[in-house]
Amino acid sequence: MSNIPACPECQSEYVYEDGNMYVCPECGHEWSQAGDDEDAAIIRDAVGNPLQDGDTVTVVKDLKVKGSSLVVKVGTKVKNIRLVEGDHDIDCKVDGMGPMKLKSSVVKKA
Repeated sequence: MSNIPACPECQSEYVYEDGNMYVCPECGHEWSQAGDDEDAAIIRDAVGNPLQDGDTVTVVKDLKVKGSSLVVKVGTKVKNIRLVEGDHDIDCKVDGMGPMKLKSSVVKKA
C-alpha cells in the first residue's frame, strides 16, 4: 500500500505523484506534498485577516522611511502586494514613495 493521501477536494483514492505535487485525476485538484508547511506560513494583517499576493492593504500607523525624511501616512492604500519571507514580509510599491518592504503588523486588508 502507498502512503499517498486521498484528494482533499473529492476524497478520491486514485491520487498520483507528479514531481513534488499530488494530482487527482478525477477532479483535477493539485496540491503540494508539503501541504502542512503551507498552513503554518499564513501571513496575517494587524487585525488577523489572512493576506495573499495581489491584495490591497491600508497602512494603520504613520511610518518613517529609513534614510529619508518621507513618512507613509495612516490610511495610505498599497495595491498589489507580494508576500515574502523575513521580518518585513510584504514587498510593495507605495505611490509617491517607490518600492519598499512593510511588516504585516502595520497594515490591514482593504
